[in-house]
Amino acid sequence: MDILKKKRIAVLMGGLSPEREVSLVTGKCVYEAIQRKGLNAIAIDVDKQIAKNLSNIDIAFIALHGTFGEDGTIQGILEYLKIPYTGSGVLGSAIAYDKVTSKEIFKYHGIPTADYEVFFKTTCRQRKRVLELPVAVKPSNQGSSIGVSIVQNEKEWEKALDLAFGYSDEVLIERFIEGRLVAMGMKGSQPLPIVHIRPKSGFYNYEAKYTPGKTEYICPPMDFSATEIRRCEEVATQVFQVLSARGFPRLDAIVDKQGTPYILEMNTIPGMTATSLLPMAAKQGGLEFDDLVIEILKTARLDYEE
Repeated sequence: MDILKKKRIAVLMGGLSPEREVSLVTGKCVYEAIQRKGLNAIAIDVDKQIAKNLSNIDIAFIALHGTFGEDGTIQGILEYLKIPYTGSGVLGSAIAYDKVTSKEIFKYHGIPTADYEVFFKTTCRQRKRVLELPVAVKPSNQGSSIGVSIVQNEKEWEKALDLAFGYSDEVLIERFIEGRLVAMGMKGSQPLPIVHIRPKSGFYNYEAKYTPGKTEYICPPMDFSATEIRRCEEVATQVFQVLSARGFPRLDAIVDKQGTPYILEMNTIPGMTATSLLPMAAKQGGLEFDDLVIEILKTARLDYEE
């Protein structure tokens, strides 16, 4: 904490992605927490001039969500400028943000993940789907469930593809797994208490994520066995390692009827809002919001330090 008192901290928020509005809320919460701790912080709404706006900055707290914030882009700029930053490095950010690449890594390492196939915008009309319905249709590189559909019947298929291709030229098709949705925050390679997510609509979409009262969160989960919790923690730790993560990421998974956690994705820059899951898990683990922000700041570093 003492060393942070000598630093000028920039909270990077907003940005250019479809998740801009959520990022602004995350950034505001983080900025206010840093101020409450008596540290020297400024808030920067990230635009195309970001490289010019980072002069005299000692540490960057990345509160950006989505493209240009989580995909290794801003991390690369900060590497060039030699400004330590929070979250995963360039490579870890890029591979975690790309759903197809991370799925391939999960498969290679034997990490449970749903069967999948990939459709490309230029050739999607020339091939047939292999997976049977129901399936989840997702852009390969968006967050907050943007562009995601659950397809239950053939009438919904084309519409779901069109929606996903509106955000990405590469679309991930996953076998839909019935089960319990969980979020697993990490403190480095150590799992935080698991959050059981129960959206009232049945689908954890953008509205369910960011509208208070639309989803029930249970932390710690009440209807999980000790074996299921241990298995979730083991898989979360493995994902943290194989995706070259650092800091305080969050993993999302579906636990099926047999108790197997199927990994959906890892978020290298989780939300830090009133309804966000990482602060919820951290609080259950004894870490209040302001202290969580400071602990995240302490992990800031470069990938390629000389």
